[in-house]
Amino acid sequence: MLTALLIILGLVVLAALWAVGVYNGLIKQRNLVQEAWRQIDVELKRRHDLIGNLVETVKGYAAHERGTLEDVMAARGAAMAGGQSPAQQAQSEGMLSAALGRLIAVAEAYPDLKANQNFMALQNELTSTEDRIAAARRYYNANVRELNTKVETVPSNFVAGMFKIGRAEYFEVEGIERDPVRVDFGQGNFNIPPPAGYSAPQDNAPTQIPTTPPPGQLPPA
Repeated sequence: MLTALLIILGLVVLAALWAVGVYNGLIKQRNLVQEAWRQIDVELKRRHDLIGNLVETVKGYAAHERGTLEDVMAARGAAMAGGQSPAQQAQSEGMLSAALGRLIAVAEAYPDLKANQNFMALQNELTSTEDRIAAARRYYNANVRELNTKVETVPSNFVAGMFKIGRAEYFEVEGIERDPVRVDFGQGNFNIPPPAGYSAPQDNAPTQIPTTPPPGQLPPA
């Protein structure tokens, strides 16, 4: 009888130790997911700042492209709204990427703008930021996949359910993670196509270009 009780007690202790180990593993993985998301958030904030500066620079040369500029700023404002889940943030960033693609297509018609030093610096910074977002996204999604696997598979799902540790959302956004925005005006290549119905100006089409560059210097990123 004593032997049976000792065996049962030993099994209970082993089960408790196993549950503690699984719980600690789940918490560690959840923290990794949260840390990875913070890194994405940092890069997205930098992206938003750069796009804002890009719009201000374009405005100095193409102020009459008011509709396109306002679309970008509206999409930027939506992307900067707080309290969004990864899925909601992905949708907002996708809309911002689409608006940015339209702005890029329009700006191609202004040679003086493409030659502006501030504009070239911004395009390089934006391209670099898109690359960092893509790398941070891959790291984040890898950690999400690891957490979700533990949450959904036996026997760790029992511990996850007991302590209400749920699945995390992936960050999948069109225009960044699959095909980063390449702001390369020198080559005229855009990874985000212009909207349907848009046609680039012909070489012989007259274009009104201001002769006075926009005032001010590049705002700090």
